[in-house]
Amino acid sequence: MSEITFEIKHHIGVLSESAKGWTKELNLVSWNGRAPKYDIREWSPEHDKMGKGVTFTNEEIENLRNLLNDVLGE
Repeated sequence: MSEITFEIKHHIGVLSESAKGWTKELNLVSWNGRAPKYDIREWSPEHDKMGKGVTFTNEEIENLRNLLNDVLGE
């Protein structure tokens, strides 16, 4: 099984923090040297371990923003 590489290109913000110090974050991440995608997942305090997450293309994150605006009435 090949190793997954990643580089956090831009840290956008923290959504929450667990009692153990892990943070759920929105970041722009390049996976395996590919173009960066928006990424939501939990990270260890050192950002060397991560939980399962979900990634979004630019189009998908815009669609998500529009859906949230609709839900929140903005």
